[in-house]
Amino acid sequence: MNAPIPTTGNLRRSGGELIVDALRLHGAKHLFCVPGESYLAVLDAFVDAPELEVTVCRQEGGAAMMAEAYGKLTGEPGICFVTRGPGATNASPGVHIAFQDSTPMILFIGQVGREMVEREAFQEIDYRRMFGEMAKWVAQIDQAERIPEFVARAFQTATSGRPGPVVLALPEDMLRDYAEAQPDLTPYRRVTPHPGEDDMARLEEQLRQGRKPLAIVGGPGWTAEACQDLMRFSEAWSFPVAAAFRAQDRFDNEHPNYLGDVGIGINPKLAARVREADPLLVLGARLGEMTTSGYSLLDIPRPRQRLIHVHPGAEELGRVYQPELAIQAGMPAMAKALAGLTPPADKPWAQQLEEGRQDYLAWTEPKPIPGAVQMGEVMSWLRGALPDDAMICNGAGNYTTWVHRYHRYRQFGTQLAPTSGSMGYGTPAAVAAKRLYPERRVIAFAGDGCFLMNGQEFATAVKYDLPIIVIVVNNAMYGTIRAHQEREYPTRISATDLTNPDFAALARAYGGHGETVETTADFQPAFERAQASGKPAIIEIRLDPEAISPVKTLSQIRETALAEA
Repeated sequence: MNAPIPTTGNLRRSGGELIVDALRLHGAKHLFCVPGESYLAVLDAFVDAPELEVTVCRQEGGAAMMAEAYGKLTGEPGICFVTRGPGATNASPGVHIAFQDSTPMILFIGQVGREMVEREAFQEIDYRRMFGEMAKWVAQIDQAERIPEFVARAFQTATSGRPGPVVLALPEDMLRDYAEAQPDLTPYRRVTPHPGEDDMARLEEQLRQGRKPLAIVGGPGWTAEACQDLMRFSEAWSFPVAAAFRAQDRFDNEHPNYLGDVGIGINPKLAARVREADPLLVLGARLGEMTTSGYSLLDIPRPRQRLIHVHPGAEELGRVYQPELAIQAGMPAMAKALAGLTPPADKPWAQQLEEGRQDYLAWTEPKPIPGAVQMGEVMSWLRGALPDDAMICNGAGNYTTWVHRYHRYRQFGTQLAPTSGSMGYGTPAAVAAKRLYPERRVIAFAGDGCFLMNGQEFATAVKYDLPIIVIVVNNAMYGTIRAHQEREYPTRISATDLTNPDFAALARAYGGHGETVETTADFQPAFERAQASGKPAIIEIRLDPEAISPVKTLSQIRETALAEA
């Protein structure tokens, strides 16, 4: 429930108190922070707002990524507080993820006192210039009495149209100023566009003319109900559905109408279906580089497919591709409208749907890789062992190819992965997910390089007794970059080898549970012991460096490159 502004007693409030009052008014329940002296007045105000759950993190990058994950899961702005200068620069990866992933988020940054501005004071940065390219709105609140106005606009901006991050700088002396509270304020209300009658009439006409239809789903604003509406439409129309890059939880992967993910390492048969689609119905996805295989699946600017593009942000429609039909709509409203359409009696594409499903099932059968640990078999076992609502988190790296290819997401809100391709995301995302849903299983995947970028947030999991399981796939290198080196500069390898700690021992040093897996048979008992421990756990999988992907080994990549040189 949104908390009211105080209406009795002394209505004069400090800037710090007004910030917290505004958060409570607009429904904030959780926030993530690294404390700093530049916003001490806000930290003080937290004491009188025990209903705000505060997660204290170990580094601002982890805190910002947790806030971003919270925004992904709830559709409400993830809230993050950091200090000025280094705190803000450390938090920037989380802001960039929120921007590219279209996630609502508000980053509050302590700022130098107003009398010191423009002198390059200690840790002073102009955040309007710093974050201008990676946030929807950046502002500084110079007057305490304007805090309610700025925070209301921040919530509105972060959630409306194409969602994204907002950055607000808070001069430390402003936070100590006093101003009158405004007791008649109301909470923000998200503005969501809806498809019009003409839009739906034209859409239905396009769909009925289809011969090889395909939907690609992704992007922001989905809800569990919207996903169910989409499923009802797909079933009624025998409509095949694929997921955009790292949006696989928008449609039940076990459903017979699901054909796979359109992302990195796409199934070549699915890529062919995208190229031949008629029409191609894109729901929520931006059609960025990863979803379009480097902008190769659709021609620019006019695709050869009959493209129907639905997105909540008007600025995204026609930005790269000119669609046959563009509809500005939020996903819940659009999915509900689709579910209300009457399907045709004749569906000539039904046989293609079955063929596409069989292609997906064959693609997700485990393939052998070099070494004693078979990642496909590990993922297949996890797929059967985890409950349908288990949440899978990951950062970036070649290890993610096994997760995306072999795991099957059953419910909305079970995949937390950055479409921005940021490393270091999996562990902080898992902490946020477990903080929000303590009753659910939360698994993070990380490479050895990926984990050590924000692995210190494992200490946050220990602090709050959050029994996440982090699976570290260790091949002793930055694997993605090494694969690119072998492809572009074969035999000329530099700067990609890593020396790692004993990750299981590291987990125990933090106060968690640690396991080491060196064979496929080791994994199941290690995982079961990790679960039974009731502690945050790290399972280190020691992977053969040759096993760089489900498709090719490092040596095969090198040999192909040399043969083509």
